Amino acid sequence: MRPVALAVSALLLLGSGPPAPPPLPARMADTGGGSQLITAVAPARTSATGTVTWWNRTRGGRWVKAGSAPARFGANGLVAGGVRRQGTETTPAGLYDLPYAFGIEAAPRGTAYPYRRVGPDSWWCQDNDSRSYNRWSEPRAADCRAAESEHLITYRTQYAHALVIGFNYARPVRGRGAGIFLHVHGRGPTAGCVSVSRAAMRRILAWADPARRPHIAVGTQSGSTAVTRW
Repeated sequence: MRPVALAVSALLLLGSGPPAPPPLPARMADTGGGSQLITAVAPARTSATGTVTWWNRTRGGRWVKAGSAPARFGANGLVAGGVRRQGTETTPAGLYDLPYAFGIEAAPRGTAYPYRRVGPDSWWCQDNDSRSYNRWSEPRAADCRAAESEHLITYRTQYAHALVIGFNYARPVRGRGAGIFLHVHGRGPTAGCVSVSRAAMRRILAWADPARRPHIAVGTQSGSTAVTRW
C-alpha cells in the first residue's frame, strides 16, 4: 500500500473511536410504555441541579432527543420515591406518569395536554389528615388545613405552567409526600419538585402529546437511584 493510503487509513482508524452509547431511554429498565419520555437526571443524590431532556420514540423504536434544559431538584437532593418522607425537601426518584398540566397563565399555543387554570380558590392539599391529600382542591376542602396546603395562585412564577408528576398520586400514602410537579424555576432549589426555565416549560407543554402517554423518569447518573434502574 502506498504511504499516502497508509496515512489515510490510519487517520480513519483513529477517528472512528468507540461506538456512541445508545440514547438514555434505550438503556432504561422501563420507560412507561409510551412513545414520549422526559428524563430528569442529577449527577448524584446530593445534587440540586441537573438536566431535563424530552424524547420521542420513532415508529422504528429509536429514541430521539427533542430538547433539553438545565434543571433544579430538591434542596436536599434526590431519594428513592418509595422511601421518601414528606417535608424533607428531596425529589423522589422513580418513573411516573403525568396526569395533567396546570398553570396560572393560559396554556402555551399548541398544548394538547389536559390543562387546568389556577384561580383564587385553587389549592393543593398536603394535609395528611385530609381526604383530599395530594389532590387539587377548589375551594380548599373543609378538612384540609391551609397551613398544610399550597395556595397555588401565590406561586406566580413557579406555577405559571406546570405538569403534575404522578408520585404518590394514584394511591396516596400518607406522609410520603404531596404536590410534586415539573414547574418553572423559582429563586433556587425546589422543595422536592423538578423545575426548568419558563421557556423550557412552555416548550415541553407544546411538545407533550397525551395520546403518546409521556412519563417522567427522575434519577441520578449512577448508583441506587440511577435513572436507568426505573
